[in-house]
Amino acid sequence: MNMSVKSLRCVWRGWRCFSSNQGGAMNVFDRNMKRKQKEWASSLLDSGKYDYLRDEVASRVADRVYDVSRTFPLALDVGSGKSHIAEHLSKEVVERLFLTDVSDSSLRNRRECEIPTHCVVADEEFLPFKENTFDLVLSSLSLHWINDLPGALRQIHHVLKPDGVFIGAMIGGETLYELRCSLQLAELEREGGFAPHISPYTAVTDLGNLMGQARFNMLTVDIDEVQVHYPGMLEVMSDLQGMGESNCAWNRKSLLQRDTILAAAAIYKEMYGSEDGSVPATFQILYMIGWKPHDSQAKPAKRGSANVSFADLSQIDKLQTDHQKTNDKS
Repeated sequence: MNMSVKSLRCVWRGWRCFSSNQGGAMNVFDRNMKRKQKEWASSLLDSGKYDYLRDEVASRVADRVYDVSRTFPLALDVGSGKSHIAEHLSKEVVERLFLTDVSDSSLRNRRECEIPTHCVVADEEFLPFKENTFDLVLSSLSLHWINDLPGALRQIHHVLKPDGVFIGAMIGGETLYELRCSLQLAELEREGGFAPHISPYTAVTDLGNLMGQARFNMLTVDIDEVQVHYPGMLEVMSDLQGMGESNCAWNRKSLLQRDTILAAAAIYKEMYGSEDGSVPATFQILYMIGWKPHDSQAKPAKRGSANVSFADLSQIDKLQTDHQKTNDKS
C-alpha cells in the first residue's frame, strides 16, 4: 500500500468540531464509562508505571504557573487524577489547592505534595463551587473527555476571581494518528469498512475561539508534541488502557477481530516503525492560558491612537536615533 502519511491522516482525523451557534451540549462521550475506566486504572497495583505522559505534561503546566510570577492563595485542579501537577508546585506559589476528579480512587491514591490539599469528587462538567472563588484554575489531560467543553470553560471562568488565571493542557486532534490510521487500514482490508476506535479530539483552531466565547482575555494557545516509543502497537493499546485513556465515545466499536488487530499491528510497524524495531505514538498537547477580566489588566490602545505608521517600520533605526537625540537634549 503506497498511500502517504498525509493522505492517511485525512481518512478520518478524529476532530471535534464546535460552532458558535451550537444549540446545546454535544453528547459524544459516555461519562459513566470514563469514570469506570479511571477507577479501574487507578486501582492497578502497578498504576504508577502508566503515569509517564501525565507526569510530563503536568510538569509543563507547572512551568507555565511559575511563569506568571505571583502567589496564588487558592487554586483548583480540574480533573486532577492523582494530583500530577501539585507535586511540581511549591507552597510559595500555591498556598492551598482543591483537587477535583470524577474518580474517587484516583483522589485516594493521590501523590504527596507540600501544598495543603482538599479533595472533592466531582464531574468536570459540573463544578460545585461558587462564583469568584479561586485565584488559579489548572487542568491537565482531562478536558478532552468533556461533552460540553464550551460549558466547562464557562464554569471555570465563573469560579475564577477577577484577574484570576486558567492554565490548562488537553489532548489535540492529531494525537495517535499512527494508531488511528493503522486500525482504519486494517479494518478496510479485513472487514470492508472502519469504525472510530480513537476518541475525537479538539482541533487547535477551535480552542482560541472557545476560550474567547467563555469570556477569557489575554489568551495564549500553543501546541507541543510528545512522542513515545513502544515495542509494538499492542503495547500502545495496553498502556492507553492502563492510563484510563481508552475510548469511551458512544459510537465506539466494542470488539476488534483478532486478525484485524494483527493486521493493524503489522501495518503500524511497516509504516511508522523505527530502525530499532520500536514504533512511535504521537501525543499532540494543546496548552491554553486565559485570564478573567479585571480593570487592572492591560487594554489595547484605541483605534487610530498610534503615532507611528507601519510604513515607517523600514526607518525604525532612524526613528530610534532621533528619539534618543530628543531625550538627550531634554
